[in-house]
Amino acid sequence: MLRLLSLATLLVGLPLTLSVQAASIDAATYGYPISNAFESTIAGTPTLLRPKVAADEDIDQADYRLDLESVRDEKIPDIFWNVEKLPYRLAQQSGPAPLIFIIAGTGAQYSSGKPEFLKKLFYAAGYHVVQLSSPTSYDFITSASTSATPGISSADAEDLYRVMEAIKAKHSDLQVTSYNLTGYSLGALNAAFVSHIDERKHSFNFKRVLMLNPPVDLLTSVGNLDKLSMVDLNLKGKPASFDLLFNKLARYFEEKGRIEVDEALLFDLQNSKERLTTPQMASLIGASFRFSVSDIVYTSDLINKRGLITPPNTEIGYRTELVPYFKKAATCNFRCYAEQQLLPLWQQSNKHGTLEQLDQQISLYALEDYLKTNTKIAVMTNADDLILGPGDLTFLRRTFAERLTVYPLGGHCGNLDYRVNTDAMLEFFRG
Repeated sequence: MLRLLSLATLLVGLPLTLSVQAASIDAATYGYPISNAFESTIAGTPTLLRPKVAADEDIDQADYRLDLESVRDEKIPDIFWNVEKLPYRLAQQSGPAPLIFIIAGTGAQYSSGKPEFLKKLFYAAGYHVVQLSSPTSYDFITSASTSATPGISSADAEDLYRVMEAIKAKHSDLQVTSYNLTGYSLGALNAAFVSHIDERKHSFNFKRVLMLNPPVDLLTSVGNLDKLSMVDLNLKGKPASFDLLFNKLARYFEEKGRIEVDEALLFDLQNSKERLTTPQMASLIGASFRFSVSDIVYTSDLINKRGLITPPNTEIGYRTELVPYFKKAATCNFRCYAEQQLLPLWQQSNKHGTLEQLDQQISLYALEDYLKTNTKIAVMTNADDLILGPGDLTFLRRTFAERLTVYPLGGHCGNLDYRVNTDAMLEFFRG
């Protein structure tokens, strides 16, 4: 385990060995079978070790759309005609039940793999479930974001809260005994900021809030993933991994006008029974994240007519060749996006503010006092999580104390579907 993690650290500069030393659960006792953080991030949990969850045919569920056009004055480009209204999914019990909102991770839609799994888990446990897209997903950016520039955590949370209130009003006949909230990865960070808003607005008075594998320092976390995308290695003797992935993802982009990076896409890109090496898996994860960011870069620039990717007067229609724009967007990592689009927006109300000051406001540091004292909020994360940096586990321990669970293995969200984890999740919400 340590030898493998040391290899990854040498390759991409991630502080994984530091995180391992902070683990609070013995790996042998834990029993999770995948010791490679990159493999677990991609593959998740072996089927036999997953919990029993509700089958699709046993779930009373439907997709709905919210008309939130009034959140912005700008006209949505025609290419986004299919997401002028925000989609979400509601699974409802036959009678009174607690309700849980699930916020997806970076770039992910409400219907992607992890929200679907969590829906089935909580529905089987007797919850109404609402699945929400990430504020960084193209559908949320186009139909629900007030700025179409996601990344300012407090603003993203306001947008999410507005959506959640609208869903509550739309389904006013739903019998809800209590409201709960969870999110994974960036969705976990979003959940913390949404909970903070609810302390002031009291639309939900959340009973429990669970953050799964959250970033602590947002720029550190995305920086870790950006480093993975720069591992320049060959995949099975083919062209350099970034170029290979670009060629495949460009075809997705040409067909859909966006990239949907989820578990299915990762497996499709691998497309082989041949086992990938650790560097190859690292490159796959990093490049997939990079292309997810490029979708944010492209969408935000196009809607706001900033001219960074798409020239301001360019008409983007159904027959427009999109790959050149995607290729240009793919050269911009998250720090590039933060500097070119996010920081200037934030500086409109924070004159002369720096990127480092912005990072403090959009990361968990901004909520440290609130999170320390609010006993309804808990965190579950992994010692080998790819998005954690030096000092992040120390911050989580100091802030959450006994409300923090650190599993020794699982990479980034790879063990969300492991029985030990799911049992702990359900136990927390029963409390």
